[in-house]
Amino acid sequence: MPKKRKRFLAFRFSGVILQVICLLWLVSAASGRSEESVKTYVGSEACKECHEAEYSNFKRYAKKSHSFESIMTMKKGLTQEEMKKCFACHTTGYGEPGGFRSEAETPNLKNTGCEACHGPGSLHVETEDPGDIKGRLTREDCKACHNSDRVKAFKFKPLIYGGAH
Repeated sequence: MPKKRKRFLAFRFSGVILQVICLLWLVSAASGRSEESVKTYVGSEACKECHEAEYSNFKRYAKKSHSFESIMTMKKGLTQEEMKKCFACHTTGYGEPGGFRSEAETPNLKNTGCEACHGPGSLHVETEDPGDIKGRLTREDCKACHNSDRVKAFKFKPLIYGGAH
């Protein structure tokens, strides 16, 4: 094989290798970035140190701070599937990464806590950046649990800041 041809093939082969390495690096970097940015639930206790007044008011006045008791009160008349539906609004992060799984596994998330409204707090706790958690809440935020069907069924209304702050 002529020398020119060998150099050309070597050059072309090294270009392909470089492209493969770059592609692998990009895939690796992208997958690492997405894993790092996954927010999980940490429980209201994690909020206490920086948001002491809000935490204290929440624990003292908000009915939802002991909402798991509502499930336990009704448990006798509920099937396992019906109880799971209750977990969506009466616990923190049920069905989400790091969210409530059971009273035994995740006791710190068994009640509706700060993160039920403000979203998973792991990144915010780590960075202390207000942009890493939902700050100002609106009536729309309440509708996940306080929708019209539930309002009719349970005769309650969403109370923005109702005892929580």
